[in-house]
Order: sequence, then structure tokens, then C-alpha cells
Amino acid sequence: MSSLIELRDLTKTYGRGDAAFKALRGVDMDIGRGEFIAVMGPSGSGKSTLMNLLGCLDTPTSGSYRFDGIAVESLNKDQRSLLRRHALGFIFQGFNLLARTSALENVELPLLYRGYSRKQRHDLARKALASVGLPDKERNTPSELSGGQQQRVAIARAIVTNPGTLFADEPTGNLDTRTTGEVMDLLCRLNEDLGITVIMVTHEDEVARYAKRIIHVRDGLIGSDVANPRRNTPTH
Repeated sequence: MSSLIELRDLTKTYGRGDAAFKALRGVDMDIGRGEFIAVMGPSGSGKSTLMNLLGCLDTPTSGSYRFDGIAVESLNKDQRSLLRRHALGFIFQGFNLLARTSALENVELPLLYRGYSRKQRHDLARKALASVGLPDKERNTPSELSGGQQQRVAIARAIVTNPGTLFADEPTGNLDTRTTGEVMDLLCRLNEDLGITVIMVTHEDEVARYAKRIIHVRDGLIGSDVANPRRNTPTH
């Protein structure tokens, strides 16, 4: 398995002087292309900081971060934005859908920034919605959809640009048990069938068990990094 992400002695410090807080204290990590990773840890452990750095939403204080061979720490803000736009997809706990906009239009949003024509946007968004099992919900607004359906729309939006890597931040945090299983089955399918690398933050052991590998962050360091021996089997 080829290496997609390489972190070497990565640190992140907020503030200065006596007020300085070391959120990450020297993280070393390798993530292979096509992996499904769960990142866990208590509040304040550094896991959210780590995900922000991995997702190119922030920059490290020191150390090296290479994404697909690119030295991310040397990129400026615009270059990081281009990397996010063309290589990464994001799923959030709160769905982050536009309330008065149809499912189809929500999914089309990332394509607007790429300059796709109206027809191209419609075709790609319809394909993405069909891939998450919502071909009949194109015209529905978020208020007309269940929580699970809203998260599926959010996943369709994340994959409509065909990213190689998907970051999921507590993707089931607002869902019931049954719907959680459906969403996790979908993420497993995207990982296994399309080869998308999935990096997920979760505090739920049952959700983490869908991942192939579980990383625990403690006090700004990697506390453990192990293959998952008890992986939940998707029902598809």
C-alpha cells in the first residue's frame, strides 16, 4: 500500500510565552492510500487539531506533513485551498447544508467553485445522490429530509468532486443507532468499492469499529495506533 500521508515530528502550539499551549507535541504517522482510519481521544487530546492539520485547514508550528508527496507545511493559504478543493472531501456532524436549498443544489455547490456548466453540475450531482441512495430526493430541502438523509446529502456533496480522501468529523454524532449503521455502511462502501481513503474522528467505540485502523490521541501524542481486530461488518 503506497503512503498517502506522512507526518514527522508534527507540532502545533497556540499562543505565546506563559499562555502557550502545545496541542500537538511531535506526531509521527503514516496513512496508506485506501485506508479507513478512526481517530479517537478525549476532549483536549489534540485529535481535532490533528484533523485540522491533516485536512489542510491549519498549518503546523513545526515538523513535516507530506500529502501525496506535497510538502503541505510549505504551502500558502491559497495553495492549501486548492489542495482541499481538488483532493479532499469533508463531512461534518452538523451536516452544514443550506436550509432553503434543494438537495441537488446543495450537492452542486463544490462544482460551482470549479467552473462546471449547469448541465455538468446537474449530471454529477444526480449521480452522487444516486450513489448514496437518494435518487428521488433531488428537490427536497433539508427540512424535508430525515437526519440520515441529510447526512447522505452531505456525503454526496463531499464526493461529487471525486476526491481521493474523505475527512469525516463525528459523522454520526446527530444520528440514531439505526441511521448510524446506514451511514457507516455507506462510508465503508465508498472506501471499499471506490478506494476512497477515509479519515474519521469519533468518540463512539461502536462507530470506530467500522474502521480498519484505530488511532488514539492522548496529550498531543499518538497513544496507540493499531489495526482493528473487531471490525464491524457492513450489511451491504
